[in-house]
Amino acid sequence: MSDYFGKDVFKLGFGLMRLPKLPDGSIDIEQTSVMVDKFLEAGGTYFDTAYVYDNGESEAAIKKALIDRYPRNKFTLCTKLCAWMACHDEESAKQQFFTSLERTGAGYFDYYLLHALQRTNYKKYDEYHIWDFVKEQKAKGLIKYFGFSFHADPDLLDELLTVHHEVDFIQLQINYADWDNPGVASRECYEIARKHGKSITVMEPVKGGALANPPQGVQDIFKAADPKASNASWAIRYVASMDGIITVLSGMSNIAQMEDNLSYMRDFKPLNEAEQQVIRAAQKELKKDNSIKCTACHYCTEGCPMGIAIPEIFAVANAEKLKASWDGGRQAYAIATQGKGKASECLECGQCESACPQHLEIVSLLKDCRKMEG
Repeated sequence: MSDYFGKDVFKLGFGLMRLPKLPDGSIDIEQTSVMVDKFLEAGGTYFDTAYVYDNGESEAAIKKALIDRYPRNKFTLCTKLCAWMACHDEESAKQQFFTSLERTGAGYFDYYLLHALQRTNYKKYDEYHIWDFVKEQKAKGLIKYFGFSFHADPDLLDELLTVHHEVDFIQLQINYADWDNPGVASRECYEIARKHGKSITVMEPVKGGALANPPQGVQDIFKAADPKASNASWAIRYVASMDGIITVLSGMSNIAQMEDNLSYMRDFKPLNEAEQQVIRAAQKELKKDNSIKCTACHYCTEGCPMGIAIPEIFAVANAEKLKASWDGGRQAYAIATQGKGKASECLECGQCESACPQHLEIVSLLKDCRKMEG
């Protein structure tokens, strides 16, 4: 592999978007602390959160589980500023940075990202002068390295990296399912980033958990190749084997997931050619899958005027497709939408589609899901 910024970083990053929860819905600090301990003991250093994760509770949780318990030089922390969510003008957008500093108590951020740039929102970062603002914080020593996370087309990525060539790194969605998916364009975006000489942190390597439990045909391929390897291990090692990768973020939700990830990333070995062939076979098999490719990030639900439980509805629809005989999914649908908006209440305003990192045709998909209402 070539030399690049971040080459020596532990190749598994701890994503803090899906932390373990207690029955009341709050983050389980005790379990999170154990996961932090195991991660650091194995040599991990990179923790990734965001201002909007869990309405700010992710940043608050990592203060308790990590920052208050370890010397500052034992870890690196990344968080993000979202100029299109949880703010309404330039002042409130910039305030996210200072609020994140206060919530985490980190003193400074090792890595800092402009959050989830897409065609529908990237101009907000110009309108609010966020690029210059972040560079000012870097000059003050409050940020060591900055960049942006990206969920759009390769042409826009090329444009942004040309205009903002000063960024230190970028964060991309890369996984074997989306490598040649035109809606995500993982391959093209990766190649453009490397063309510009940018190092990459990877989000969604397991596609929101979907590749930890892929279709049975894919599982059979992996099991035949290595009966002891988890499905997630194939997904994470696939991305970590690429050139220019700083670290691969895994949004771990319990100790078991942490232990599984560390079992193969503690002494990480890139995929060999035989294993790459296994991945190619899995990609071919995966093309037969017709499930809704929702990762349950919930960005779509933030501004839904009807409060529709979009990810939950899609999860029920996907579960029904796996059944030998379809029974309508009415009971599961009723549970998933209890106290929330239903598919039939969609106003077709389209805000959900503008926020979706997977570029799903949500309005159309919701129409298909109405049949589960009985």
